[in-house]
Amino acid sequence: MANEKMYQYAGNPDNRPQNAHPDSPQQLEPYVVADDLKRAVNLALFLRRPLLLEGESGCGKTRLAYAVAYELGLPLYRWPVTSNSKTQEGLYTYNAILRLHDVHTRESKHRNPENPQDYLELGPLGKAFDLKDHPGVVLIDEIDKADVDFPNDLLTILDDPWSFPIIETNETITATHKPIVFITSNKEKGNLPAPFLRRCIYHFIKFPEDEELLKQIVASHYKKRNEKVPAAGLTQTAVSRFLDLRQETGLHKKPGTSEFLDWLHVLNAFEKKPFAERELAKDTAVPYRELLFKLRADWLRFS
Repeated sequence: MANEKMYQYAGNPDNRPQNAHPDSPQQLEPYVVADDLKRAVNLALFLRRPLLLEGESGCGKTRLAYAVAYELGLPLYRWPVTSNSKTQEGLYTYNAILRLHDVHTRESKHRNPENPQDYLELGPLGKAFDLKDHPGVVLIDEIDKADVDFPNDLLTILDDPWSFPIIETNETITATHKPIVFITSNKEKGNLPAPFLRRCIYHFIKFPEDEELLKQIVASHYKKRNEKVPAAGLTQTAVSRFLDLRQETGLHKKPGTSEFLDWLHVLNAFEKKPFAERELAKDTAVPYRELLFKLRADWLRFS
């Protein structure tokens, strides 16, 4: 791994190479990246350490991995973590029951019970370890859903010698290129074990409170999408009203970027005519509050 190619993320999808890997995201990811977040990504690329991302729900933690994989043309393997997730499933699964079934029935034309490889399926991490020509991007999504041992178990894999055994086939897969790992969490970093945190690069994605940045996100979102683009006046008024709503005291859950984009899309295209700017004035009722407020207390407050 000493001669690994050094990758750098510029936040510019036009840099995507023409020979992108088939498993790289195929759809342009409209992502506006702040300078400090871009620096965190490049630190993770330079050090080949996992990048742990926290922030409000809907702030773009998950989509960042897609944006990086798209721009660099690298394959992306997503691992959605659940309460039952174990590190083993991220490496591989082996279907011994199916093999036993094929031994007894001899019905399969595509699998040979004498070949254990036919019953082996690599997981997201396993696929990234198995790449020979370039690294893969692995997204471990919502790590805090798993049990308390899960993060520390990952450390034994995402560290030297970057290999894991497959007992059923009597082989060991060693990574030719260290994978680029993004890990998302919806809780405070103190909820994750200290040894795990020491191994990661950490970044908290803040909500873009600046009007101009939020308008950039809108412009990027609608770029190359087959959707009716909102008028500049509607976008400006919606941005201002939305930011005012987020400043309201007593909200149990502030709406995030994804809620705002859905809200703007509905304001612009749900009815026969887009909402008039005056209908979004601060002293008017909040239209389509179903899109912004996801807890009963907040929803009733703006009824």
